[in-house]
Amino acid sequence: MEPRRKKMAETELIVGPGKREVTIRRTFDAPRDLVWQACTDPELIPRWWGPEDLTTTVDEMDVRSGGSWRIVQRDAGGNEYVFFGAYREIAPPKRIAETFEFESMPGHGLLETDTFEDLGGRTMLTTHLVFRNAEDRERMLQAGMKEEMAGTMDRLAALLANLIVRRRPIPVR
Repeated sequence: MEPRRKKMAETELIVGPGKREVTIRRTFDAPRDLVWQACTDPELIPRWWGPEDLTTTVDEMDVRSGGSWRIVQRDAGGNEYVFFGAYREIAPPKRIAETFEFESMPGHGLLETDTFEDLGGRTMLTTHLVFRNAEDRERMLQAGMKEEMAGTMDRLAALLANLIVRRRPIPVR
């Protein structure tokens, strides 16, 4: 049976039935080095990572093989949602492999691998998620993962567009 492919805006989710994996793919109108920077700079992460209605804070982000990361999100009521993991592989500007855990659900983490493909001024970001089991993956999908990922990728695209505008030299008249 072919995997389900769901296109939301410009974000593609590939979900194979009964598997532990999800692949998310998006092409950005930005050079690879800028997409890499947006995904690894703790100053930029809060501007795009996660749902728009939450405030995101990077508590820790040691982007190197063996380093760790921790991100806290807060809703309007002050509730905190903590995510953390360890970097297994960092290969600038091509690949990041890391663990990903939600503090409120110990034992249900996943392995995330991001690849950054240079398309000559554009970049295809492919995120491959491997859950511990198919049930964990299905729970995430049922909890709104598809819509959340599409919104997050839209926010990343908007940030990249803003960064590109700021990088352009001002024409001399």
